[in-house]
Amino acid sequence: MKCIAIDDEPLALKQICAYISKTEGLVLDASFESSVEAQKYLLKNEVDLMFVDINMPDLNGMDLVKSLVNPPMVVFTTAYSEYAVEGFKVDALDYILKPVAYEDFKRAVDKAAEIYRYKQIDSGEIPTQFNSNQNFLFIKSEYKVIRINFNDIKYIESMREYVRFHLETGKPIMSLLTIKNIENYLPKEKFMRVHRSYIVNLDKITTIERFKIVFDSDNCIPISEQYKDKFQAYLDQNFAL
Repeated sequence: MKCIAIDDEPLALKQICAYISKTEGLVLDASFESSVEAQKYLLKNEVDLMFVDINMPDLNGMDLVKSLVNPPMVVFTTAYSEYAVEGFKVDALDYILKPVAYEDFKRAVDKAAEIYRYKQIDSGEIPTQFNSNQNFLFIKSEYKVIRINFNDIKYIESMREYVRFHLETGKPIMSLLTIKNIENYLPKEKFMRVHRSYIVNLDKITTIERFKIVFDSDNCIPISEQYKDKFQAYLDQNFAL
């Protein structure tokens, strides 16, 4: 994957570039200390993945991504955890807190590599079979058609033009679909959209903390303002008085 790195801090930029260079499957196409210069570059060049700092002068990383008509996959690097929710709003693949540890960098790269691999395999919109009156659906993933039982789904995650089904057991399953397409066919009494990037299985929710749904230490789903009232209504209906 062709990558660029953008950070106004020279040492932080050097570290990300070093991580890119040592990671198999990544090629450093360019690096920038100025987001404005990076913006000019991206108008004329295509890349697969960009690592970009958020807090930068003149044009911050968030606004840089918003300015791009067809942005590449984005991983934000930041010293401020409060930017995580903003990152979800622009469909960022991941965000990494500074100082960046290689294991966190590699986790983000693995996500990007998964999406990149699917893009190489799939072409065009994939037909998917649904029946909302049954207890399962069929999706096409890579070259296979896979049955997924509704009861096995914990939550569904949007990854740009793909969705990833996180299941009770086994590895997540990806398919070339939009989250809106999926939402229209799921049984509404069982599934709820809580964020532009997430649909959750209401039966699987066990812990809610500060308007985040906590499945485990590695899976914490934010509830956005757009869906907060609807989710609160669901809680009120099921709250033990």
